Amino acid sequence: MKFASLFSVVRGYNIPIIILAQYLSAVFILAPEKRALSILLDVDLFIIVLASSLTIASGYIINNFYDSNKDLINRPNKSLLDRLVGQKTKLNVYFTLNFIVAFLAIFVSWRAFLFFSVYIFLIWYYSHRIKKYPIIGNLTAAFLAILPFFAILLYYKNLYEVIFGHATFLFLLLLIREMIKDLENIKGDLANDYKTIPIVYGEVVSKKIITALTITTIVPVYVLIEIFDVGYMDLYFYSCLIILIFFLLYLWKANSKEQYLSLHNVLKFLIVAGVFCIVLINPSVLWHGEKLLRSI
Repeated sequence: MKFASLFSVVRGYNIPIIILAQYLSAVFILAPEKRALSILLDVDLFIIVLASSLTIASGYIINNFYDSNKDLINRPNKSLLDRLVGQKTKLNVYFTLNFIVAFLAIFVSWRAFLFFSVYIFLIWYYSHRIKKYPIIGNLTAAFLAILPFFAILLYYKNLYEVIFGHATFLFLLLLIREMIKDLENIKGDLANDYKTIPIVYGEVVSKKIITALTITTIVPVYVLIEIFDVGYMDLYFYSCLIILIFFLLYLWKANSKEQYLSLHNVLKFLIVAGVFCIVLINPSVLWHGEKLLRSI
């Protein structure tokens, strides 16, 4: 049961998805000129992916440490399972994972060591202080979720414009998800003095911001489909736009934790589906998109 508790704390079910997303991004988006086998056998890339996964796991631990009282209200069943492992044990695992990350990163380069050191600090500072504040807390959470992919981007140093199109779309989905979580967790946030957008400005304002962000997703989708022509992955983006229309319609009817949880799950589905749909990209369109942009 303690193993199951620790697995729940680090959200072990998310880690394989993150690893898969990083490798698929490397093969199809970040380094399309390289052979897939050479990427899979790249030891330095493996260390970066492993370090990213361990950093995220440690981030979940420190986030759980600070949010234990809030989660007892918002997620009572999960919180009871998480509490089977003591706070001291969680901190010991947290520091051990961070030490392993630093040890692994130094083998890649001093830049990798610096990147993960800053990443670990940002996750701690977000959990300790930033997440209690409206807007900046949401932006920081979405930024930290997408940051591991920039570790691979810095490793390959391929600054294709299409990468920022994908990153922008993913960032918007993550930001919308964070704001839905605020609506979902109002009760616990209010009891623990978290100054989230729905608490400070009201649920209506929060829904208006979510609506604006959802509409904004059209911009990166248009760029990715019309300028870069991302192969069959355009089916994923078209599907996302259709689902997001119904998402907004349901958002304005939602007024309970269960309904907001359903909206949260829709966004999680879109994010995870996007990971698997990366294989639909034709890598050659990256260079086509680059040439097209340079000719404009």
